[in-house]
Amino acid sequence: MFPERGALEIIGPELVSQRGVGVVAPFDFALDRELWRWAPDDISLYMTRLPFVPVPVTVEMASELSDPDRVRRATKDVLAPEPLVVTYACASGSFVGGAGGERELHASMMSAGAPSATTTSGGLVEALRILGLNRIAVVTPYIDSVTERLLTFLAEHRVEVVSSVGLGLLDHIWKVGYAEIVQAVTAVDVPEADALFISCTNVPTYDIIGPLERWLGKPVLTANQVTMWSALHAIGSPMMATGQWLAQVTQPHAA
Repeated sequence: MFPERGALEIIGPELVSQRGVGVVAPFDFALDRELWRWAPDDISLYMTRLPFVPVPVTVEMASELSDPDRVRRATKDVLAPEPLVVTYACASGSFVGGAGGERELHASMMSAGAPSATTTSGGLVEALRILGLNRIAVVTPYIDSVTERLLTFLAEHRVEVVSSVGLGLLDHIWKVGYAEIVQAVTAVDVPEADALFISCTNVPTYDIIGPLERWLGKPVLTANQVTMWSALHAIGSPMMATGQWLAQVTQPHAA
């Protein structure tokens, strides 16, 4: 028998008021959980994905993923829960068209009604600017033709890539393990590099950023990190990134 109905007592913490971040991701994005790790308790991520493209991870795929009309439609799809910002979470898709292509992506998201918009590659450039870095080493999972597009994009923003390495992968990038990433970082790091960037939002990096920075003695930026940083920065929110250089320097009050 249930007890007689009376006043309902809620036991536990009060519900934290939420602010939303809309995320437009590629169809094969597999690291939703990683993005959440940078989100404070008062931030909810609203995810949507771009349509499937039946090609491997090449310049062709990146170009298809960066089609402004597709991104505009995806942005509209994620606006229903009223996010304060929408971020385009794809490195190659946001650098494949160069600086002009990234600006066009941003414009397409804003034209769809996003109150604010960021992209992975735009976030990288902004993070480098704020940190005062313009000589970096680059690790990518891509084939050479895609990696070259990243180097060209960075050169347009006056960022010098002093060394780079690509893993030559055409699919299943999310299956790359930490050991393989660390090995690539070891191979590419040179004294001339003021920082290191690990590209692709399908490459897991959260747990190794801090240890790599302490080991190398320089900032390590990654695609998912700058994606979340740019979105949270746009709405004045810190990110959960204990021991990560980007958070410590730009948001000293972050946890």
